[in-house]
Amino acid sequence: MIPVLSRDQMRAFDKHAIEACGVPSLLLMENAGRGAADVIEREALGGRAAGARVIVVAGTGNNGGDGFVVARHLLARGANVEVWLAGDARKQTPDCKANHEAWAGIGGVTKTLPLGGDSASRGDAALVRARPRGARSAKVLGPAGPGEVTFDALGPALAAADVVVDALFGTGLDRAIAGPLAKLALVLVALHDGGRGVRVAALDVPSGLHADTGVPLGPCIEADLTVTFAHLKLGLVTGSGAAKAGTVHVVDIGVPPSLVDARAASLVESSDVRALLAKRAVDTHKYRAGHVALFAGSPGKTGAALLAAQGALRGGAGAATIVSSAADVLEACIPEVMVARLDAKKLAPVLAKKAAALIGPGFGTDAGARAVASSVLKSFEGPIVADADAFTLFAGKPSAFAVAKTTPILTPHSGELGRLLGVEASSIDANRFAAARDAAKQTRAVVLLKGAYTVVAAPDGRVVVSGSGSPSLATAGAGDVLAGLITALACSLPPFEAAWAGAFLHGVAGAAWSKERGDRGMLAGEIAGELPGVIAALLAS
Repeated sequence: MIPVLSRDQMRAFDKHAIEACGVPSLLLMENAGRGAADVIEREALGGRAAGARVIVVAGTGNNGGDGFVVARHLLARGANVEVWLAGDARKQTPDCKANHEAWAGIGGVTKTLPLGGDSASRGDAALVRARPRGARSAKVLGPAGPGEVTFDALGPALAAADVVVDALFGTGLDRAIAGPLAKLALVLVALHDGGRGVRVAALDVPSGLHADTGVPLGPCIEADLTVTFAHLKLGLVTGSGAAKAGTVHVVDIGVPPSLVDARAASLVESSDVRALLAKRAVDTHKYRAGHVALFAGSPGKTGAALLAAQGALRGGAGAATIVSSAADVLEACIPEVMVARLDAKKLAPVLAKKAAALIGPGFGTDAGARAVASSVLKSFEGPIVADADAFTLFAGKPSAFAVAKTTPILTPHSGELGRLLGVEASSIDANRFAAARDAAKQTRAVVLLKGAYTVVAAPDGRVVVSGSGSPSLATAGAGDVLAGLITALACSLPPFEAAWAGAFLHGVAGAAWSKERGDRGMLAGEIAGELPGVIAALLAS
């Protein structure tokens, strides 16, 4: 799995490299900037920097220092590069200042943006005096009078570039960009409007994005690609963060990954899932593959039960029995699925010899459904997956799942998890990692928080993220298929592994469908139909 670090963990990683390993901070910055220049040349400039027009918008912190290194390397490769400094050069961090001076030393020109306050009131002369030693020139972009900043000229100048590099803020930003810098950020955001040809490359994280939550803090740069340094950051593996970051590239900064002694999460890879899926022996039979009980479906919601059954069977379960109050309707639907009439007094025979159970898809939310769900949680010896209506049945009562005899698996989206915990969905989305970890502790369950970049948290604190998927998965019933698939996997895998492997396979199935048909129009049953091929391809790779 790929390590994903919080910003505090990344700071500790850098500090250890500098203080314990003796790697100079300037060397780390040099490696980061050179690696970013390589990616930008390859991915944004077609493999050839010569003749391209590049504008680096740099802050005065270390992210700005990275930007000066990028500028120097692209200039050395023949690009026409300008650095626009957003801030007072006298307030640069030591490493940023050193690389500003190195940039000036090779003839690089820095244009200083007048950002109001003291810098604007002092006028051009003061700004020129603040330039590093050896700089050939320093210019002010855009007309600015005392206390006034005009950004009208910036947009057209940026739009004329081939690539704009966002080196304003790095991972340390913890508040909304404000004042003139917010106006500058909005000018950069506007580069994505109107179909302009300029490409935006962000360094480490897009400026304005919270590095831990992936939530935009006010104006946030929208990048075509983001070059992040040493390790992935949490905010880049969220749906909102990924939407701002574009394609993410991780570059080496010259410090072995083995020095990481803590990670906030791990990003699952196909090899991790392949290692869990053993090829079946020739004498495998349906009960060895796993017979699952699906407490799902009620009048008006039988489709959810059928989709869960498809997910289970296509995901490898040997047999599936739907236990439902709408048994009469379901019996005529899928010949491969068995159906049992829901009877709270006759649960033991239904659960006998079942390898795993699912509670929730379309199951109903009345008192009878709650009584059955509670009884299954308390009595069933095998793994239990809970989805959909299960979170309404136990709204505000997360401890209801703690009575299960084995660690249950919960598969909510943010609205359902909010309902279970008694909070608004918006508070879940404000920090999906913290929400999933907290829910796992409260419920003593594995919590799979659905969405783009699904988060899977275990009660012991482990967190895995699945980045597989496609927008085509935004279709009714997709979650029912996922719940059935995870129930099938839970027949042979521990709960945590069953959850993240199921999330990954479900996403790959959606992506496989989209590869041939685009990003919309998929039916949930088609996700299930893709699963055998996805699993076969994974085992053969």
